[in-house]
Amino acid sequence: MSRARQPPLVTGISPKEGAAWTKVTIRGENLGTGPADLIGLSICGHNCLLTAEWMSASKIVCRVGPAKDDKGEIIVTTKSGGLGTSTVSFKLLRPERIGILDQSAVWVDEMNYYDMRTDRNKGISPLSLRPSNPLGIDVDKGKIPQKDMELTFPGMSGDFTSENFSATWYLIENHTGSSFEQLKIGANNLKKQATKKNEGSLAYVKGGLSTFFEAQDALAAIHQRLESDGTERVEGSMTQRLENILNRASNTADTLFQEVLGRKDKADSTRNALNVLQRFKFLFNLPLNIERNIQKGDYDVVINDYEKAKSLFGNTEVPVFKKVYAEVETRISALRSLLLEKLLQTPSTLHDQKRYIRYLSDLHAPGDPAWQCIYAQHKWILQLMQSCRDEFISVGVGALDPEGDTRPSALGRLSHSASLKRGGSLRTPRPSTWRFETPQQVQFVEKLSDVVIGQLPNFWKLWISYVNGSLFSETGEKSGQVEKSKKNARQRQNDFKKMIEEMTNRLVKLVRGALLPTTLPHGELSFYGGWENKTELTGAWLTQIIHTVRACHEALSALEIPNDLLQVIQDLLLELRVHCLMVTLLHTTEDVKRLAEKEDWVVDNEGITSLVRMCSLKLMQTLIYLSKYLDDFFISLIIVCLTLKMSYNLSSVCSNISVDLCSPDRFTGVHEGFSPTSEQRLLIILSNCQYLERRTFLNLANHFEKHGLTGTEKITRVSVDAVRELDRKLFEAYIERRADPIAGSLEPGICAGYFDWRDCQTPTGVRNYLKEALVSIITVHAEVFTVSKDLVPRVLSRIVESVADEMCRLMQCVSSFSKNGALQARLELCALRDAIAAYLNSESNASFKLALDALPQLHSGADKKLLEELLNKFKSSMQLQLTCFQPSCIQPVKR
Repeated sequence: MSRARQPPLVTGISPKEGAAWTKVTIRGENLGTGPADLIGLSICGHNCLLTAEWMSASKIVCRVGPAKDDKGEIIVTTKSGGLGTSTVSFKLLRPERIGILDQSAVWVDEMNYYDMRTDRNKGISPLSLRPSNPLGIDVDKGKIPQKDMELTFPGMSGDFTSENFSATWYLIENHTGSSFEQLKIGANNLKKQATKKNEGSLAYVKGGLSTFFEAQDALAAIHQRLESDGTERVEGSMTQRLENILNRASNTADTLFQEVLGRKDKADSTRNALNVLQRFKFLFNLPLNIERNIQKGDYDVVINDYEKAKSLFGNTEVPVFKKVYAEVETRISALRSLLLEKLLQTPSTLHDQKRYIRYLSDLHAPGDPAWQCIYAQHKWILQLMQSCRDEFISVGVGALDPEGDTRPSALGRLSHSASLKRGGSLRTPRPSTWRFETPQQVQFVEKLSDVVIGQLPNFWKLWISYVNGSLFSETGEKSGQVEKSKKNARQRQNDFKKMIEEMTNRLVKLVRGALLPTTLPHGELSFYGGWENKTELTGAWLTQIIHTVRACHEALSALEIPNDLLQVIQDLLLELRVHCLMVTLLHTTEDVKRLAEKEDWVVDNEGITSLVRMCSLKLMQTLIYLSKYLDDFFISLIIVCLTLKMSYNLSSVCSNISVDLCSPDRFTGVHEGFSPTSEQRLLIILSNCQYLERRTFLNLANHFEKHGLTGTEKITRVSVDAVRELDRKLFEAYIERRADPIAGSLEPGICAGYFDWRDCQTPTGVRNYLKEALVSIITVHAEVFTVSKDLVPRVLSRIVESVADEMCRLMQCVSSFSKNGALQARLELCALRDAIAAYLNSESNASFKLALDALPQLHSGADKKLLEELLNKFKSSMQLQLTCFQPSCIQPVKR
């Protein structure tokens, strides 16, 4: 079941009013199924079907005719829906007619006139872009894509007005669903249209045949009359009279219309002039527009207008155009000079530099503006670096502002440069007193690094843009400018490399002049030096400078600058580290030397004084601080040097102590009421050395191994060897002070009372000299035990060794012994040996053996028994004294 279509309904028209022959667009619903379905269209009662163009079921385009009614509805009629209705109306405006002789303030445009008297066959809409239906049957559009049709029929077209018309294409496109019978009807319609067209022309001729005959007769009669009247040479002939009449008529017409025609010619010339001015007003206004846009900074507009004018009037031969265009070229030349001045002005941002370079390139400026900008920036950065040095040299301490900038000349302008603000600064927020506390060399290096990091990255990026052509094309599209830029960049690579080398060398030489002036040639000191009167830097300030230079090197490396161009900065860092190391060692050495003044000689429970802890703490603090700025190699080197220095300094300090141990003025740290003897001070120093060897150096080695540092074995070995050498010297000095008096008292004690080994009484016990010697040994034991019980075996062994050697020498010097003498000598040697048996070593045992071998042997049992009784008596009587020679876990009593 097919539903009947609704009648057409017009819901809108645009425009809603206008004069006759105004083109309007009609919108609505059910406005037909196709051009053939539209059979009627009236606006304000006038039939507009001849100019109607059916676009779709909701849109029709047509022209309004000269209707009688001033306002009326729009009525659409279709075959499928019948007579329609309208919800809108159109108002027809009646323009006042202007005659050819009437004056008018406006130009009267010619209107497209459509002769409505033509027959229907000639009334094809001039607005129609689509051909009418030549077959006269319903159009059934196919669904085959246009691309497939073009591939199937290459070079052909479905438009029957085209020279490459394809009937098959047209049928597939418009009549895919038509039956064969309908196609036959369409073919008959085509035949009828062709026959009607031919018959219409013939009928037109037949209908006007009588008119042609009449015209022929009239022309023949005129010809006969002219022949009968005579030739044209006869005066007063009809032809001559006719010519005269026509001439008089022409003259009269000229007289009558001379004023009108004059006004017309004047109006035409005025209109032509106005047309020229209107047509070429762009050129005539261009000089003034260029000046205005330059003042506003709209350089893009100026460049676009100039390119347009150049393409239109660059080769003109018209004098007025040439004159105006010459003025345009003058303004553009001035603009080139202005842009070049702005490009070379410093400081400027990278964005502005790229913009001005593009402007100059678009204006076809002579030379290479990009390279000129690079060269100017290079000179300016070098000037900034040198000005930074000159200003710090010329001003005094505290004369700088909080940022270390005196703001004259180039550096003053630099503070306002956006490029430097975007560049990373190495400084962290400082207290208000920072500029007064920080040495000027440190401020100078930081300021110089800020200049380099703030300007060199933009300088490098400008070169990269110059190399890859992005200065002229952000999108990367190739052009003549881009290729020319790349070619120029390839030719100037060596020159740019020299520029970077000059900048890095200037940076390095300026830093060397401030910190390492001895590394510069003598001729360059006046240019880069001048820091002799400034404050000498400590290791802490030098490490800060190293950190600043390292950060500067890392920032430049991040730009992918070749490493060979930055090698001079790496060499500078190496020398700065070595210099920092030497200064740190020197200062630390002095600090360690001054620690001796703080020695209080108070021994703690571990047998050491505060001097050892202060030395260790000083060493650790120095290494921890330097580890923030120096790598593992330098830290290891510092450890070796510092430990050696500390050991040597302790050695020199202890040597001075041993030279003048009794001078209390040398030790300001000694507590009141406590004045250790020289021997006690030697023992304290020995205990400190022992602690350094067994504890401090091993702890340091373990600490740095834990943190991944290498070379600790060598460090420990060298340090321990140095301390052991010091320990050996101090130990020999102490043994010399303690052993010599004891050994020296033996010989006088033996000979006391004119004692003679060859003539003596029967032994009754150990004589007093030996007891005094033992008491002296016990005194040494007590003295050593009070400081460090770990030193007791070592000291007493050497004391006993010295005493045993002396006893052996004395026994061997006796020429002969009596029986009682031999018994007395053996008693005393055995008593001494047994008393100090805990501290005997191989040397002392050998000495006792040689001494006993020098004595006659005891053969009788009575002598042996007596010897044993006397030994027991000695041990019993000296039990309390000999107890100290026995091993004990009792801790020494500390002061």
